[in-house]
Amino acid sequence: MSEQAASRLERRKARTRAALVRAAQALIAEGRTAVSVLEITQAADVGLGSFYNHFPTKEQLYQAAVEDALDTLGAVLDELTTDLDDPAQVFAQSFRLTGRMHRKCPELSKVLLHHGHELATSAHGLAPRVRRDIDAAVRAGRFTVRDTELAVVTIAGAAIGLGQLLHRQPERDDAEATDQVTEDLLRMLGLDAADAHECTTRPLPALDTVDLLPDSAA
Repeated sequence: MSEQAASRLERRKARTRAALVRAAQALIAEGRTAVSVLEITQAADVGLGSFYNHFPTKEQLYQAAVEDALDTLGAVLDELTTDLDDPAQVFAQSFRLTGRMHRKCPELSKVLLHHGHELATSAHGLAPRVRRDIDAAVRAGRFTVRDTELAVVTIAGAAIGLGQLLHRQPERDDAEATDQVTEDLLRMLGLDAADAHECTTRPLPALDTVDLLPDSAA
């Protein structure tokens, strides 16, 4: 096989895998994971045989879909906080943007909320970034945290609970609710009231400048 043909084959395989992952994310968001492989491939518009070229089981596809969603959001947060020097502000901005994501990208939000335990324990996406930001803020003297893992679990619980509340109460102001939770978390992590409030009232970059999921609702 020529190098050009091999390159075309790899691109086609990558497109097929991406289509399967996107289809799985949509099914997770709808709460429809108990479907057949045939239904998944039909949703992805790929051949049935293509599924097993990429994933031995449905469970592995769903795991890949969740990890992809976590990595996507994590990469977006990294991009939107790259110009910040204060690790406490990095944490604050990341949490504020994550809270707004629930309304901005409801499909991605529902994927994450259906696998909420992944937020605190996964090696992908948000959890390792939260640990990184907390540890950096502790080293900088901005946070006072005795146990990073317990702090991550608490923050993940707040993120999950906030997302669920915003979906259940569409009339609630998502920005105001998110900023209030962020301010409370910053005080828990060691900032004083004035500093925590200042961190949650700064202007934010717009989430609509990035693509969270290719087929997500805007």
